[in-house]
Amino acid sequence: MPTLRDLLYSRMRSCFVCSMQKARLGIDIGGTFTDFVLEHGPRQLCLKLLTTPQAPERAVLDGVAQLLRLADLGPDAIGMVVHGTTLATNAMIERRGAKVAFLTTEGFRDTLEMAYEHRYDQYDLLVDKPKPLVPRRLRLPVHERIGADGRVRSPLDEAAVRALAERIAGSGAEAVAIGFLHSYANDTHEVQAAHILREALPDLPISMSSDVSPEMREYERFSTVVANAYVQPLMARYLSGLRDGLARLGVTAPLLLMQSNGGLCDVETAIRYPVRLMESGPAGGAIFAAAMARELRIDKALLLDIGGTTAKLCFIDDGRPQTARSLEVARIDRFKAGSGLPLRFPVVELCEIGAGGGSIASIDRLGRLKVGPQSAGSEPGPACYRRGGRAATLTDAQLVLNRLDPKHFAAGSIALDVAAAETAIAADLAQPLGRTPREAAIGIVEVVNENMANAAREHAIDVGKSPAGRTLIVIGGAAALHAADLAGKLDIDDVIVPNAAGVGSAVGFLRAPLAFEKSRSQHQLLSRFAVDAALGVIDRLIQETSAALTRAGEATTPFVSIWAQMRYRGQGSELSVSVDRAALANDGARHLRSAFEQAYQHQYGRTIANDVELLGWTVRAELPMNWSLPAANPSPGTALPETEHELIEQSSAIPVIARRLARPALREQQIVLGPALMVDEGTTIVVPSNFVAEVLAGGHLRLQAAARWRAAKPLAEVAE
Repeated sequence: MPTLRDLLYSRMRSCFVCSMQKARLGIDIGGTFTDFVLEHGPRQLCLKLLTTPQAPERAVLDGVAQLLRLADLGPDAIGMVVHGTTLATNAMIERRGAKVAFLTTEGFRDTLEMAYEHRYDQYDLLVDKPKPLVPRRLRLPVHERIGADGRVRSPLDEAAVRALAERIAGSGAEAVAIGFLHSYANDTHEVQAAHILREALPDLPISMSSDVSPEMREYERFSTVVANAYVQPLMARYLSGLRDGLARLGVTAPLLLMQSNGGLCDVETAIRYPVRLMESGPAGGAIFAAAMARELRIDKALLLDIGGTTAKLCFIDDGRPQTARSLEVARIDRFKAGSGLPLRFPVVELCEIGAGGGSIASIDRLGRLKVGPQSAGSEPGPACYRRGGRAATLTDAQLVLNRLDPKHFAAGSIALDVAAAETAIAADLAQPLGRTPREAAIGIVEVVNENMANAAREHAIDVGKSPAGRTLIVIGGAAALHAADLAGKLDIDDVIVPNAAGVGSAVGFLRAPLAFEKSRSQHQLLSRFAVDAALGVIDRLIQETSAALTRAGEATTPFVSIWAQMRYRGQGSELSVSVDRAALANDGARHLRSAFEQAYQHQYGRTIANDVELLGWTVRAELPMNWSLPAANPSPGTALPETEHELIEQSSAIPVIARRLARPALREQQIVLGPALMVDEGTTIVVPSNFVAEVLAGGHLRLQAAARWRAAKPLAEVAE
């Protein structure tokens, strides 16, 4: 019997028939490569180009033009363009956003500087703190006060706001952020101040904390609205320019943006909330991995996404990626929580480490081998790219170990120089360590594998999960090189390498729904629960999130999900609990307490006889944009005959003779015993001696530990 969601989705399907008949284009700008996926019916064309960091849109427009030529399609054949970019994140890290003025409640101008009032590394007496995005002279106090209950205690001094408008005009500020103390409970004063400033400064973009992140905890809220204003002018110029550039190519299809929560939005929403694009690329990878888990009926999975700059991990349970309600960017110490700037909005929860193909290997002050987090990126790139890079990188190490085909890297678009890689590794690492280049290369890969395994274990502890026994789903250009070795370290013996894994995030963009998510704080004790007040906040959030979808041109009624943030009274952190609006309206506090105690029991194994606090609500409005499974017929890329050659296995550090096969030439249900290399247009899959690869329906690959595979097969089927 169809569920309510199935019935609702079937009503929506007709809304997307027109766009589905046309081609769909996914574009992901990474630190090293810009990835493209064009899907048109059963066809799927993939492309990788080096990112052009000084002008990211240049690689995008070049790639679109190339794909249209490869597909023999006119620009009017594209019905939808979905894009994700690291531009906002890079602007935060490199501190090249807009000059921002920040209006805040009198007495709270230093909140951005005081932060949490503790050191993120308690044993470092000289610890550096993240510098606020707004200097103190542009943090402008305003006399006003609204209480936590939403009642006005002191009216807004409108004359002071008008005077500050003149000061802002003379400061050269390019954007304005407004963050008053309890505006999440009552946004009247922020709306008033914004109205005055828009009249006086019509050309400046203005962000309100009550709009961007209407939640309690003023430091996180202020940090989020300031970050939004900081990247807003940059993203507005970039997105408007990209849309105009696509139009010049003749592509007039809607341009949608991937958000950090795994949903798509239109350009206008992205310009209004650019802070929500911070982790758009990795979120696309998580969406793709979740789609694969659902297709292959995998209950518990772990995503491994390794690109040119970083490696990302994400737990996926029951076909859904792990989510969180905040993230941290621009860390001083990249892998220490609290060393960056907090942002408060719903996100796909990822663990990230500085281990990508371009990660630079070096010797530290103690004479130890170190890899990352610095990356050679696309300019100048690894030494083997022959683009001016001289530092030894992870890609150079894999090439020296014969795990990459120098003539068929990135679909043959880049010819790799083995001699340049060996020279860089010898000069930077092998000679100082008294080792051969091959031994140093093995060390580089091993350090990266151990770093990733340790990061996975630590992240698992943080989120209360375990990697053992899961299925590892790998995407990104470098992930399939490491997958089997990492699986062994994490007690995993089942690995999935999806079709088009090398451009997985871009594929994920085409699997994502049109969605918008928003949270709002509302503090109540369940013992004194006011259901009408709660429904008022929920209905407002439903209206706001649905309006964001309407702006994208879809007027169909969306599927709405509701979560309540709750905790036992006196606790410092909360759980997010799924809530049914009808049950809430009928059963009020009893429905909330029952849902909370079930979630608490599942998380902690017990409940507590104590009152429960409601802290706020999150609403997600969603429309599916895709009804098809991943395309089964990827483009074949460059023809590659089957050969045999020597490679160095990581586990034994000895040479073995491995088969080299073209992945697109493999047939469904074909079995390949390791050792083997499978060369795809976007990645290379290493199958070690103790693993077996099997081609699944749709061209996806399953790598299994040989012992497990043999145990599951009848004796007659074990032979290749």
